Amino acid sequence: MTRSTERKPFIQAMGAKAIVVDAFDREAILSVVEEVRPDVIIHQLTSLSNGNVEENASIRMEGTRNLVDAAHAAGVRRFIAQSISWAYEPGDHPASEEVSLDINAPMPRKTTIEGITALEGAVAEVPNHVILRYGTLYGPNTWYDKNGTMAEKVLLRQLHANDGVTSFLHVEDAANAALLALEWSTGPVNIVDNEPAAATHWLPVYADSLQAPVPEYQPGNRGERGASNAKARNNYGWEPLYPTWRDGFTK
Repeated sequence: MTRSTERKPFIQAMGAKAIVVDAFDREAILSVVEEVRPDVIIHQLTSLSNGNVEENASIRMEGTRNLVDAAHAAGVRRFIAQSISWAYEPGDHPASEEVSLDINAPMPRKTTIEGITALEGAVAEVPNHVILRYGTLYGPNTWYDKNGTMAEKVLLRQLHANDGVTSFLHVEDAANAALLALEWSTGPVNIVDNEPAAATHWLPVYADSLQAPVPEYQPGNRGERGASNAKARNNYGWEPLYPTWRDGFTK
């Protein structure tokens, strides 16, 4: 499913049937899902191209609500959805899935958290569901692509290295996990690489991969803690194809 007619040929070239519909168009979503009656819905909706957090939160709220209601109406009993692994409350160690989401976050972070809590709450209504809490995505056609938004900021020395911890995930690992999750048990699972790291560690490596200047250090940490992938590894035998950003950034 795509809302862009320009994307339709690309999807079809990959061997899939492409349907053009806007996730905010509730009646259209209900109609499409009723017609197709899929065995499972895999929900990867975001709106990130222009960096608008409000719009991205809206699609997580309204778009998810529409998809879940359509699933109920069509009798779809399996639902896999993309969430994020940096929505946990602040802490000193990588978060497991049992850690609470950061529902008391201040603005503007609160907007993102409200979008995620709405998404996960709606998805949990489907009897068999998996919530994939992805790490920060990097790789081809992401913000961390060599032509992406983050690369531009690093090249212009607009990004500083601080003490906040990030868990990364290569887009190929994200797609692979969505496929494997067809066989996983109900509930949330962190899909992140093996090495949560402070920006003081990962950002110089990323900058070097771009042949960019070494980023300046700016002390500070707002509780960014990264996430643990122990559940995915131990319960499901999941192993990232890119175990660490150290290797992935250079690919």
